[in-house]
Amino acid sequence: MIRNFSTRLLLPLIVTYALASTVCAQGDRVRNIYFDTIRSSDARPMRVAVENMKYVGTEYITAGDSLILGNITTVVRNDLDFSSYLDLIQEDPIFMKMYEIKVLNLLAWERLGADRVIRLEAEFLGPNIRAQWRIFETSRQTETDKGMLIQGRYAWRELAHDISNEIVHALTGDRGVFRTQIAYMRKTAGGKELYIADYDGANERQVTKTGTINVSPCFTPDGRELYFTSFLDGDPHLYKVDVLSGKVSKVAAYPGIVAAPAIAPDGKRIAVVLTKDGNSEVYVLDMQGKIIKRVTNHKSIDTSPTWSPDGRHIAFASDRTGAPQVYITDDDGLSVRRLTFEGDYNDSPIWSQRGDRITFVSRTKTGRFDLASIDTSGADYRVLTEIGMNENPHFSPDGKQLIFSSSRLGLGDLFTADITGRNQRRLTRTGGCSNPVWGPLK
Repeated sequence: MIRNFSTRLLLPLIVTYALASTVCAQGDRVRNIYFDTIRSSDARPMRVAVENMKYVGTEYITAGDSLILGNITTVVRNDLDFSSYLDLIQEDPIFMKMYEIKVLNLLAWERLGADRVIRLEAEFLGPNIRAQWRIFETSRQTETDKGMLIQGRYAWRELAHDISNEIVHALTGDRGVFRTQIAYMRKTAGGKELYIADYDGANERQVTKTGTINVSPCFTPDGRELYFTSFLDGDPHLYKVDVLSGKVSKVAAYPGIVAAPAIAPDGKRIAVVLTKDGNSEVYVLDMQGKIIKRVTNHKSIDTSPTWSPDGRHIAFASDRTGAPQVYITDDDGLSVRRLTFEGDYNDSPIWSQRGDRITFVSRTKTGRFDLASIDTSGADYRVLTEIGMNENPHFSPDGKQLIFSSSRLGLGDLFTADITGRNQRRLTRTGGCSNPVWGPLK
């Protein structure tokens, strides 16, 4: 299976795959399905509890306002539980009944296993919500951090994600990804259209309305545009769309196909696959679609380019040794070396933000297509999934998570997992979604 185009049947497979999907919707999560680990240590995640958001204002609030407070609590809990470094601790009714506890204090939370407790407070100021978050360390019974944010009451979801981002930064030093977006292709009556949603699948909206087949989206570094391949004018060419306005513009059209765009980290170059020379080769274009250089030059099919974080190297898939394998070259096409030797069909590489590992689709000994990961030296091949057919991997902007599509529960649902393959969560339920990519941090 592939992320962009097949190394064996480049053009026919894209059509076949596009027509095989059905409608998607936000769904449930599936946790810890057959995982492997790449962690450098066995340090356990920090265990956190999030208490229900309390209203601390003096004015009367409506039932709708109370619902907003509950929704904010739920989103913050889900966000923190999503983090690879945090585990969410829930209230235990049996524990509370046994010790006749009506409200959990810090000591009780510590008994339940929580290292930190998050307390949320809010008041309504006209059309706005002023929210405060406070972090307490249970072992010392002390407050360690706090913050305050103001947002419009109808933007409560954004407020909740902002609270979560601040809490994650306070606890781990990392920037949270909870205000990021994902883009993906979704089956429609006219073909496949580009959709955008929040990182957790909420607030889905359609971006393109071309009435044709569109595939392989990729965000610009500022998140304002998406480049993608479309059959809008009959042949697969390179287009871009403004995320806010939905305006679609053609970027590049060459004989044959223009496929599998990957924007360089500097936002000034695009690696693409062109077949204008008779077979599939990797080229680098400028952002206006003009050819800068040809990267690969081989009689076999080269496809699925991905940039290293420093923009100096490109990994790609090629069947030059028979079956597709992953290769690495510098951005001039020199010093090509084969990276993968395990797995008899390896495709769709994506480079981690740290630059030390590449994740890709690998056909394992079971005959199933799984996500796998390998060190850029070629060592430490690891299988990350062991259920269903999995494809289209892409990293979150902080490099801590993966988004991918899988057939394990239907046709082309979207899932996320951490980079070890653990904590797998289902974003869509009824199929029809493919080619997911994660947008930049905001």
